[in-house]
Amino acid sequence: MRKILWLTLADPEPANNGQFIYSSGLIRAVAAAERQIDLHVLGLRRHDPGAGRKMPFAANITWHLTDDAPRSRWASRARHWPQIAMRSKTRAMEKALGLLLREQWDAIVFDGISVGWALPAITRRRRAPTKLVYLSHNREADIAMLLARAETNSVRRTAKILDAWKVRWLERAMCNHAALVTANTPEDAQKFRNEIATGAVEFVPPGYSGHRSEASRVTPATPRRALIVGSFDWIAKRRDLERFLAVADAPFAAAGIELLVVGSVDPAYLAQLQASLKATRLTGPVREIAPYFDSARLALLVDSFGGFKLKTLDYIFNRMPMLGIAGGVPGVPLEHGNGILLYPDHRSLTEGAIRTIDDIGRLNQLQDEACRACEGHFDWPTIGAGLWTAISEAVPKAGQDVRRSWPAAATARRPRETENY
Repeated sequence: MRKILWLTLADPEPANNGQFIYSSGLIRAVAAAERQIDLHVLGLRRHDPGAGRKMPFAANITWHLTDDAPRSRWASRARHWPQIAMRSKTRAMEKALGLLLREQWDAIVFDGISVGWALPAITRRRRAPTKLVYLSHNREADIAMLLARAETNSVRRTAKILDAWKVRWLERAMCNHAALVTANTPEDAQKFRNEIATGAVEFVPPGYSGHRSEASRVTPATPRRALIVGSFDWIAKRRDLERFLAVADAPFAAAGIELLVVGSVDPAYLAQLQASLKATRLTGPVREIAPYFDSARLALLVDSFGGFKLKTLDYIFNRMPMLGIAGGVPGVPLEHGNGILLYPDHRSLTEGAIRTIDDIGRLNQLQDEACRACEGHFDWPTIGAGLWTAISEAVPKAGQDVRRSWPAAATARRPRETENY
């Protein structure tokens, strides 16, 4: 029996955003890949409306869920931890981790940078054979600096730049202490290999276990509607949605095209955004997404930042013709003109959607090409088996107390934007 300690932000069910979908899928898939694994998962307990599991987890998973709430995003201001890591750094989580570290583990898995605060305690107390594994969800330092530089308020901008440097240090520390680092796109995996990771690096995409449409076709009777699906609780996604709507809403209205935005969003933000829109309707969260796929001609991917977009798989396997931003849909075996149409910016994406929405033959060709190219690439059992093999084959690193590389200067001086990042 191999004992694995898996640290994650929170109970991933209900899996209602990309982070929880990826975490839930990986936990299930690894536990199923090897029945001799004794997998212990530590995270926050969630109290979301509608919380509960649609399907049980495997019997070889033991849950250690704490009840205290995540700390305020302001809690990191005077500390060396970035905001993203303070979300789960609660007293109950620290206490539970301390108790679990009394046991011997074959591997300790960091499921995202949000649990990076545990790295010092683990490097101090782990025993020699224990492997550390970092499952990245993004190139977090790149995303943090991108958002910081987009901030227009000078005070908040300075605070976010400082926080981005904290993210950079923590991401590097986790990569350099890990025997195995994973990324959910090939591009991010190669960057980790080239820049900071000192152990093995593997590409581990998300799997897909959602609704599939076997024979959906776009016809002249299909409403002239474009669809955007996603969770819009993250500021990066809100920023790109707002930028796209600013250039697309009026041309869509003039062309008689409806734009439907479906997914989780704060009601106050939804109302504020909806007030100025003509062609666009925001639904907020919905119980079932499948009917929306059947009543639109094409799907849009408006995100400009990297990282795997789980909604891409929803579009592909529900046979939605896709148009997106170049560089914004990594990790899928598609290229411009073959399974997807890609554009350099939001304005050209808008123009492309208006040109393409009535080309029924081209739309159906795109969805057929995407399905053929992606079939078999995103199966959770295969992904879980591959990840477990990578963990098994990773070579443990010699124990090193992360405090030796503690960023004492991180809070002592204010980094300049012009410094090499």
